[in-house]
Amino acid sequence: MKRNVVIATIAAVALIGGGTATAIAVSGGDEAVAKKNVTVSNGDGDRDDVNDTDNTAQDRAGDQAARANEDAEDKAENAADAKAGQITASDAIRAALKHTTGTAVSADLDDEGTAHVWEVDVLTNGGAWHSIQINPANGKVLGSHTEKDDDGNDAAETAQIRAALKGSSVTAAEAAEAAAAKGTVTSVDLDEESRDQAWEVDTTAADGTGSDWRVNPDSGRVTADRSND
Repeated sequence: MKRNVVIATIAAVALIGGGTATAIAVSGGDEAVAKKNVTVSNGDGDRDDVNDTDNTAQDRAGDQAARANEDAEDKAENAADAKAGQITASDAIRAALKHTTGTAVSADLDDEGTAHVWEVDVLTNGGAWHSIQINPANGKVLGSHTEKDDDGNDAAETAQIRAALKGSSVTAAEAAEAAAAKGTVTSVDLDEESRDQAWEVDTTAADGTGSDWRVNPDSGRVTADRSND
């Protein structure tokens, strides 16, 4: 009578961390030794994968919530700026030019602490830069000052701006009026550095959505600014 004896040897590491061990079956007599691979798993890898997936989903949800909150804050701020600008950008520019003769290069509706103010930069024929503050509620001049050349680059910047404006038939005020059909204008600025020089105009819709536009300085044509996309 033959008796079969099975000897299974499984390493402790396979039992603890999962893996493959070899079981050796030995039969009586001269019969061959049979080997069989046995895979041992403790299931920890599967749990780790599930945890990683959960964490990734939570991170994505957190990022989406943060972006949504940031977008809501931006819209609320834009809406407040637009509401404060009862005097349009073009009117603010014309009021500034009545105070200081020259060429308006930019106009921004800034939040100065608890109040808003139009900040209009004017380049005089003599090459001096003046910043004029306009009350957005009634168009009155609140103050003005001459810009100082702190970095020593004013001469070069002025020459570049004059070159960009040379032959231009669209003023800053006219660029603001052209873009006003897209929403409330909150900023007008000359982009003298790009190859396709233009007036850059920011507008705000009724729901606070902000948009960027480029106004051709020769034709006044308004196109969407895709540089930030």
